[in-house]
Amino acid sequence: MEDETSLIIIFFLLLMSAFFSGSETALTASSQPLMHRLEQGGDKRAAVVNRLYDQKERLIGAILLGNNLVNILASSLATSLLITYFGEAGVAYATLVMTLLVLIFAEVMPKTYAIKNANTVALAVSTPVRILVAFLSPVTRTVELIVRGLFHMCGIDIRASDDAEHEPEQELRGAIDLHTGDEETGLERVMLRNVLDLADVEVGEIMIHRSSVHTLDAGLPTAELIAAVLDGPYTRVPLWRDEPDNIIGVLHAKALFRAVNAAGEDLSNLDIKAIASEPWFIPETTPLLDQMEAFRERREHFALVVDEYGSLQGIVTLEDIIEEIVGNIDDEHDLSVAGVEPQSDGSYLVDGTVTIRDLNRQYEWRLPDEEAATVAGLVLHEARRIPEVGQSFRLFGFRIDIVARQRHQITRLRVTPPKPGEATD
Repeated sequence: MEDETSLIIIFFLLLMSAFFSGSETALTASSQPLMHRLEQGGDKRAAVVNRLYDQKERLIGAILLGNNLVNILASSLATSLLITYFGEAGVAYATLVMTLLVLIFAEVMPKTYAIKNANTVALAVSTPVRILVAFLSPVTRTVELIVRGLFHMCGIDIRASDDAEHEPEQELRGAIDLHTGDEETGLERVMLRNVLDLADVEVGEIMIHRSSVHTLDAGLPTAELIAAVLDGPYTRVPLWRDEPDNIIGVLHAKALFRAVNAAGEDLSNLDIKAIASEPWFIPETTPLLDQMEAFRERREHFALVVDEYGSLQGIVTLEDIIEEIVGNIDDEHDLSVAGVEPQSDGSYLVDGTVTIRDLNRQYEWRLPDEEAATVAGLVLHEARRIPEVGQSFRLFGFRIDIVARQRHQITRLRVTPPKPGEATD
């Protein structure tokens, strides 16, 4: 009868051990953002889980204390029981049997189930674990003080974290990279990654280069200026005087047409300079996040980009920054420019002006963009010379062939990405 009682107690203690093991795994592996959302929705169990998150050291201490107590007690009972049957050899038998039982039924099985169903299990065990933590609180607090004291004696400050500054952002990036799914979730992943990159990307990397900027000579006759703005695809046009670098204002099409409408048929007294707004110059090193905030504060959508010497380098608009997040936005006034042409063999014909960031974002490539903004620039940087048409390069796992060149400028390339599983170093 006593033997049967001991077996029942051992079985019960193994169940308790399984509960502690599964609870520890579930509560540490469950999604904190999900629990936060559930609590906001009125789920009381999720609120308990979040409170347990806030006292994680005490939670782990209580679970470990309970788990060790039941495991030691179960092992002691098993040893005592087997000694009565096998003598001193019962110690070895008890050690072997309890090790297998605890490992399989109290550790591996409950933890495997808990890791696969972390959120569900965490919600289910939240209330009993909270009671356990409260009940064992005096003991766990004492243990916590002892541990902190021992660390302090060793010169270790467990309150400090070397990664505290970068930890939140890195966690976000890791969560985004690990998030997999269909094409729709893939687009969301790219957009989220681009949002986090805004603080690390400078205006000079995404601006429209001055060679592609549509400007007008402020000295042109008024009728010609109006016709040029009307025929052009842009709502904002920089005006220059004497030389293209001397920007004196930015002409908004709506303001121009409003002034033309007010002037009627007599355009002789129309002062284009008075209609144009003051130019807004920004350094090319401005981070996109700062520039987007500046656009919002100034209620502007257009800025002129200059280098450290004050020379005009290009323009940037709010749309350019938004496109860094969501991808290219084409409307009925945008000029259609062929930049990338997928080929049947898996390669891509790429214009020399297409940026590496656009390619990485569109195709989830990993080409570096620290030293060069375009693939053509990357080839020049790595080759340290101007390549000839027909030359091929193997860079970062990609095969890049020079298709066309105009004087010293690479205008067309064929980019062949590495095959799945192929090394990209």
